Amino acid sequence: MTEEAKKTQEEAKKKGLLGKLKETVDDKEEQLAILSTFVRLGILIWSGGILTLAYIKLPPALGIPEQKLDPTFIASVFTGVLATFGVQAGKKAGAAGGISKADLQKLIDAAASTAPSQTIRIEQSPLVLQPKTDAKTD
Repeated sequence: MTEEAKKTQEEAKKKGLLGKLKETVDDKEEQLAILSTFVRLGILIWSGGILTLAYIKLPPALGIPEQKLDPTFIASVFTGVLATFGVQAGKKAGAAGGISKADLQKLIDAAASTAPSQTIRIEQSPLVLQPKTDAKTD
């Protein structure tokens, strides 16, 4: 029995992270989803670290020379990875969906003046549309 226990321990050491992932999750799609999450997290940590190093000055005692780099590409990678997790930067505080109520009203007014159409805004529900019946019948 001791030999069998040693073999199982050695096999567990050989498997590593991917082997353990295959054992715990049976579905291949779930395995790929978990793996892609780890890859995105790795890229997020990498790009966040590079962005941080671009904006801070390290102490000279570390002996690391100051790097002159344009962080535009790294910032786009960082925001792109954040967007895959559902995090997006808002342009205005208090604006729902990136557009304010005043901006929406301006758009409605501009559309009303340029197009021969009518905008109907209903603020109370439920609304029932029925044809009007005449009281007179021939």
